[in-house]
Amino acid sequence: MDADLLCRRGRRGLGQGVNPVSGPPVLKTREPWRNPPRQARSLARRKQLLQAGRLLFAEKGFEATSIADITAKAGTAAGAFYIYFRSKQQFLIALMNELLERLSGVVLRPEGGSDVRQGLHRFLAAVFRVDRDYFGAVRAWQEASLTHPRLGKMQDAIQDWTHARVLRVFQLLQTHSNARIDCDLHAFARMMDRHFWSLLARASRLSRKEFDREIGTAADVIYHYLFCDPQEKSRS
Repeated sequence: MDADLLCRRGRRGLGQGVNPVSGPPVLKTREPWRNPPRQARSLARRKQLLQAGRLLFAEKGFEATSIADITAKAGTAAGAFYIYFRSKQQFLIALMNELLERLSGVVLRPEGGSDVRQGLHRFLAAVFRVDRDYFGAVRAWQEASLTHPRLGKMQDAIQDWTHARVLRVFQLLQTHSNARIDCDLHAFARMMDRHFWSLLARASRLSRKEFDREIGTAADVIYHYLFCDPQEKSRS
């Protein structure tokens, strides 16, 4: 098997034929945003509120978490929340914009040695490690987007973007010398993207061992769909 996970067939250069993906959608609210804080103390207080929200959303979900819960967890006065956010929904949107910005900075280009399967495991583990601080936000977002139509439309836009990113990874992987050429990449990318969102929404309630097992299973599914085993290739 080739030493480089993204070894190309023939003489095509890396990335040729694979469309780039634009930046993430910027989620907006009908409520105007508060002016961003400038002083270090205000910045720190806003950060405390966001961190408290992530933790509480992970534990209780969106509807069961109140603004009073968030301010108490952050150790701030009850009215401090409204200095920075106009509603709990706007607060959640701020968290999701932060997550999308973090995700946009993740380079989705798997690399590995001679073992493609293990390379996929390492790649997925590294990608999902970026999201760990936001598992609670994803749980709350998935819950809220089911009952708030406007958030549901935002979720559709987010999934269009993440689907395009997953598809691009699969397109890159399919250029490996052992890749299958008869895969429906669009349908598979859509299916795996939905699975990844479901996993992120459940992740805050999983142990680290359980979460790592799910990542490993996803990597195996991707490998078996996109690649021929060496034994299978030798028989063909």
